[in-house]
Amino acid sequence: MSAEGTQVEYRQLGKSGLKLGAMSFGSDKWAPWVINENDAIPLLKAAWDRGVTTIDTANVYSNGESERIVGRFIKQYNIPRDKLIIATKCFGLVASEPGIRSSITPGLDKLKEYVNQSGLSRAAIFNAVNASLERLQTSYIDLLQIHRFDSKTPAEETMKALHDLVESGKVRYIGASSMRCWQFAMLNEVAEKKGWTKFVSMQDEYSLLYREEEREMHQYCNYNGIGIIPWAPLAAGDLARPLGTSTTRKDISKGSPFENKLKASDELIIKRVEELSKKKGCTMGQIALAWVQTKVSSPIVGCSSVKRLDEAIVKGVALTPEEIQYLEEPYEPRPLRGHA
Repeated sequence: MSAEGTQVEYRQLGKSGLKLGAMSFGSDKWAPWVINENDAIPLLKAAWDRGVTTIDTANVYSNGESERIVGRFIKQYNIPRDKLIIATKCFGLVASEPGIRSSITPGLDKLKEYVNQSGLSRAAIFNAVNASLERLQTSYIDLLQIHRFDSKTPAEETMKALHDLVESGKVRYIGASSMRCWQFAMLNEVAEKKGWTKFVSMQDEYSLLYREEEREMHQYCNYNGIGIIPWAPLAAGDLARPLGTSTTRKDISKGSPFENKLKASDELIIKRVEELSKKKGCTMGQIALAWVQTKVSSPIVGCSSVKRLDEAIVKGVALTPEEIQYLEEPYEPRPLRGHA
C-alpha cells in the first residue's frame, strides 16, 4: 500500500502515537443490520486498501464472531500484524450462541458456565483477553478498552490487571468506553498513584446529535492528552442520509431500547448537514465526520458496504468556523446515556 494510494488521513491518538482509521461489523444472527463474514472480509480488505489501519471490535460483538472474522481477514490476506491496529473491549458477557445479546438478557452472568466471564475483576479480564487473542489469532491486542465501568470490582483490582497485561505483552495500550467522567478519572488516578499503566483513549458516544460528553469528559481528556475516539459519529446513520430515509437498522430498532428518537432540534441539524453537503458537493456523512474531526482524534465508523466506506472517508472536506457554528447552533442538551 503506497503513500500515494492512501485515502484516509492519519491522526495521533492522544499522546500514545497510535494512528487511527476505524470500522466495525458483526453477524446478522446477533443483529439483523450488521454484516456477515462473506461481506465483512471483502469490506475489511477494501478499507485496508484505502488506508484504514485500525479495526475496532469487542468481545461481545456477535458473541465473539466479530473478532473471529477479524482474525480470518488478517490470515486470509496475510496482513502484516505490525501494520494493523486492533482495538477490542472487555466487560460484557460473551454468550455461547451468536443470537443472544447479553446486554438485554438479564441473569446470564448468574449461570455457572458464565462465572468470571464478565465485569472487570482480574479473573474476568484475563479470561476475556485470552479468549479474544484466540479468536483474533494474534499474540497481542494493540488497544484493550474496558467497555463500561464496573462498580462491583475495586478500581485497584481492575487497573492492576490491565497493567499486568501490558507488562506481559498481551496488550500494548489500554483505553475505556462510555462511563462517567469521575469514574474514568478515578481509575486513571489509581494507576497514577500506583505507577501502573494509564488509559490513552476514551471511546464515548459523540456526534452533532449527542454532545453531552463535551461537558466534562472531553475537557478532562484534552487536558490530560487522552485520545477521544467516539462511537456513533453518524448517530446510527441519522446524519448520513436525509430525514425520512428508511434503513434496515432504523426499521428494526423502532420501539426497541436501541431506537433513536429525533427531536425537532435534531431534525434541523440533519437538514443543515444535508444543506452543507449539497453546497460542498460531498456526502452528508462526510460533513458530519468532518465536524467530529474538528473536535477529536478519530471517530469509529461502521460501514455496511464499500460505497458507505467511501462516503465516510473525509479527506479534503473542511468546514469553516462559520459552518461549524451553523451546524452546532440548533443543538439542545439531552439526558446522559450509554453508561453502565
